[in-house]
Amino acid sequence: MPNKGFKTKNGLFLISAILLFSLVLMTLNAKQEKGTRFLDSVSGVILSPFQIFFTQTLQTISYGINHYFLLVDVSIENDQLKLEVQQLINEKNKLIERVSSQKRLAKLMVHEDDWKKKVVVASVVGRGATQWSKVVVINKGTQDGIKNHLAVITDAGVIGQVIHAGLNTSTVLLIVDGRSAIDALFQGNRISGVVVGSGKDDCKLKYVANTADIKVGDYVLSSGLGGVFPKGLIIGRVSQVSKKKQGLFQDITLIPSSALSRLEEVLVLLS
Repeated sequence: MPNKGFKTKNGLFLISAILLFSLVLMTLNAKQEKGTRFLDSVSGVILSPFQIFFTQTLQTISYGINHYFLLVDVSIENDQLKLEVQQLINEKNKLIERVSSQKRLAKLMVHEDDWKKKVVVASVVGRGATQWSKVVVINKGTQDGIKNHLAVITDAGVIGQVIHAGLNTSTVLLIVDGRSAIDALFQGNRISGVVVGSGKDDCKLKYVANTADIKVGDYVLSSGLGGVFPKGLIIGRVSQVSKKKQGLFQDITLIPSSALSRLEEVLVLLS
């Protein structure tokens, strides 16, 4: 019997010891977890601002770098687009000029059949260097059949005559130059006169009697006299008429039919 009681006490003691040891372990684990959570909490409070600052800084730097390279790419693309647009504009202008030139040349070549004589189409490549000299330079010369005292016209009418023919270029004296003189007549009443240059942008019609009925807007043509200009070419229109109380002739101003300040292509009549 004593042995049995002793064994029972030993069993209860062992069970109690095991339970106590388990309780101690649970208590230690709870305290450790609590301490760990506390340390984590303290660490979070202290380090959190630095982490946020560091993260925001990295994001800002990353955005700036990405934005910079994006702007660089956009800038390069814009430059390329501008270049392409400018090239298209240049091509468009070339086509417009080509079409305009063809239209002007077509108008000029109509006169070839009218006069049944050989003509030379030339381009204006230069102008007189002084305001007193009203001349232009064309890109055709003696090797093209050009010589002095040939009539030069446009589709609108007379512009002048060749005064110096070089090998590849020639100088044309415009009808507004003070040295120019063309025998002329009025289209309507056939009254004759002489068109001389004023040295400015117009001409004067000389030797028209005071008794002649001349009106603003009347057309003046080449008479065919003098051997330079064929008969019937338009020279210009009357812009002013003044009858003098004393004297035999009227004071008449003429505006050339061709826009002499905007000459591009001209027609030289070969005799």
